[in-house]
Amino acid sequence: MPQTARAAVCRDWNQPVGVEDIQVEAPRRNEVMIRIHACGVCHSDLSAATGVIPFPPPLVLGHEGAGKIVEVGEGVTEFSIGDRVITSFVSMCGTCRYCNAGRPVLCETVNTALTTLPDGTVRTRDADGTTLSVFSGCGVMAEYATLHVNNVVPVTDDVPLDRAALVGCAVMTGVGAVFNTARMEPGSIAVVFGAGGVGLNAIQGCRIAGARQIVAVDMSEQKLETAKHFGATDVVLADDKAAKAVRKLTGGGADYAFECVGRGKVAEQAYASVGKGGTVIVVGVAPREDMTSIRTLSLPAEERGIRGSWFGSARPRYDFPRLFGLYASGALMLDELVTQTYTIDQAAQAFADMEAGRNARGVITFA
Repeated sequence: MPQTARAAVCRDWNQPVGVEDIQVEAPRRNEVMIRIHACGVCHSDLSAATGVIPFPPPLVLGHEGAGKIVEVGEGVTEFSIGDRVITSFVSMCGTCRYCNAGRPVLCETVNTALTTLPDGTVRTRDADGTTLSVFSGCGVMAEYATLHVNNVVPVTDDVPLDRAALVGCAVMTGVGAVFNTARMEPGSIAVVFGAGGVGLNAIQGCRIAGARQIVAVDMSEQKLETAKHFGATDVVLADDKAAKAVRKLTGGGADYAFECVGRGKVAEQAYASVGKGGTVIVVGVAPREDMTSIRTLSLPAEERGIRGSWFGSARPRYDFPRLFGLYASGALMLDELVTQTYTIDQAAQAFADMEAGRNARGVITFA
């Protein structure tokens, strides 16, 4: 049956995020309805609200959610009412060549569910009955959400849902960039540009992977102090000489650099900060028109490389349980990421605090 839900909705780009009552329709075939318990406030949602990610409004925000299933649609066999789940914002068909090769984030059908469910429709309407798009097939910054089963992953009972939610984006993106994309070797030297939610997870991913030196670079001294708690051995205040400072600290350059900001100039700094044979992993989401310029000869002559990492090269139903296992063992820090919680009616403040750099991760919780 349909549910009324309070939700964060972007009505116009570059305007404060609004909160309103919406209608969430019952699940159809291969879909489930989730009562959302927590949703992380991610910079990607802000990018959608500003048009950097050009999803047309009106748009229900949120893609980093966790909750319990309250209704299942026709054909759903792997989930039952009451199951605890988190969301995965990348739609994957499971049958294309990329899915079959174990790279589902590159699924050939991924672009079919950017603002809708995979079938091209949505289950969300506003109070006037007008259709509302949903962020990356999710739209989980709301009390209820209906998703396709391929965007849902089970959570064990021992992980608090407000912590589990963060695995659905920030943690997977940062840690996955280290483990899945870079495949970092123990004893490596790493530098992470940007110590926000994703950057902190890249830092702790480097720590878990056994890096012997981890340099954090950010414009905020407060964020750099937080980075130390997650594993950074050295910090550099970001400026136009940051790469030179990193090369000096690391004795000639890092083995791996992670760009977690989403700016071409920062990617250039990351490239300049690695030594011979070094690799840059670009994680941040930059505007479409943004460009990165590097000295081409350095690619073959110094065997430096640059590549991207989308959602930490995730294989959600394989990687999420691994991350929960690292949390259970004490290696992965989730509790420390949640620095502020908000009600849904405080969504605008949550976004403002994120822009101001006040949180490692803000989380909207629902009663």
